[in-house]
Amino acid sequence: MRMYDLIAKKRDGGELTKEEIEWFVGGCVSGEVPDYQISAFLMAIYLRGMTARETADLTLSMAASGETVDLSTVSGVTVDKHSTGGVGDKTTLAAVPMAAVLGVSVAKMSGRGLGHTGGTIDKLESIPGMNTNLSRERFLEIVRKVGCCIAGQSGNLVPADKKLYALRDVTATVSSVPLIASSVMSKKLASGCGRILLDVKAGSGAFMKTPEEAAGLARTMVEIGKRAGRGTEALVTAMDRPLGRAVGNWLEVREACETLKGVGPEDLTALSVELAAEMLFLAEGGDLRSCRAKAERSLADGSAFRKFREMAAAQGGDVSVLDDPSRLGSEEASYTVTAPESGYVFSMDTERCGEVSVLLGAGREKLGDRVDPFAGFVLSKKTGDRVEKGEPLAVLYSKSAEKCRDVAPIFVGAVSIRPRKPVLSPLILARITADGESWTQCPEIPEKGRKPS
Repeated sequence: MRMYDLIAKKRDGGELTKEEIEWFVGGCVSGEVPDYQISAFLMAIYLRGMTARETADLTLSMAASGETVDLSTVSGVTVDKHSTGGVGDKTTLAAVPMAAVLGVSVAKMSGRGLGHTGGTIDKLESIPGMNTNLSRERFLEIVRKVGCCIAGQSGNLVPADKKLYALRDVTATVSSVPLIASSVMSKKLASGCGRILLDVKAGSGAFMKTPEEAAGLARTMVEIGKRAGRGTEALVTAMDRPLGRAVGNWLEVREACETLKGVGPEDLTALSVELAAEMLFLAEGGDLRSCRAKAERSLADGSAFRKFREMAAAQGGDVSVLDDPSRLGSEEASYTVTAPESGYVFSMDTERCGEVSVLLGAGREKLGDRVDPFAGFVLSKKTGDRVEKGEPLAVLYSKSAEKCRDVAPIFVGAVSIRPRKPVLSPLILARITADGESWTQCPEIPEKGRKPS
């Protein structure tokens, strides 16, 4: 078998066999296939696409390219939850302990932030003492004892993805549904959970800009899960505005704790409850309404917050700062951004808002950059709110007051203020399963793209 022939076959629109795909993945990991041929092959896939069967075969081959996690020692059904990334998306911090309280075992491996989207591991590591770099044995021990654990990806997990993603990032081939789906799902499959819940974001702060694009990616990943024998469902959710009010690592942990105590922002609370309910539904079945009610009760009775506290303590975190965030002081400078005119916050360029948090120090512009755990911003006004000229739009936090002032005009430029109130898209746009899909009635989605709820 020659890599030249595989490139030519895909370039000309041919369908690759399972054996050809497995040979390619093996060659990537072993180094037998050079980077320039891998890059050419990725471009051919980007331009020609892949069939559902090809995409599934690529995913399964990537998942088997390195170590896999054995969760057989964890009792009950294990469920993993993955978000495609957004701004202010701290739902993992709330939904995972909620699901664990309800008896779902959650063994979750998460990543760091890169670009304008935040990373769950960076957020957790803003808790003093919190250890996310766990051995496989300790990771499983915490899952068995506590019911949930969130740790960084460790070991030789899916080395093929590491290779392919590094090349996609520099060859303009990132935005390919088969390549995105295989990257996400190969890691989920290798992580060992029996059920997978996907939160696929759509909007200006997401990788997929439209509901239709996000739904296409969701369908592909759900189909991969089905072919792999893993129960998989997806929610398509709005990322045309930051989720909650806080953006930045410790700021988001603090807001997640407020949510778990029952006093969090309405949108963050609603989505976290829905994700926890879906995780319980995947694990136990029943009906979503009762699952949702159980998730809501875990907030009302405080058990979800206690579970998050228990998990943090098991991973070495100082839980006193979760009980009372004021105990964790910082030396951040702050700057209040005010509205340049009166009206309604009509829209937010959410990707640019994420870039503001990076410029303040909350994220990375490249791998290896250190993050400031206390940097970021807290919104005073959200999309749809009335604002008067001179009223606060947000408070920015950074090590330097000068940096806050420099970044403020960029934030103002991301916010559109108009005389009329906008029509907000629903928070949850669609639910996609192996059996079909249901769409929320949303003006952004053409009638022909909808299926009845």
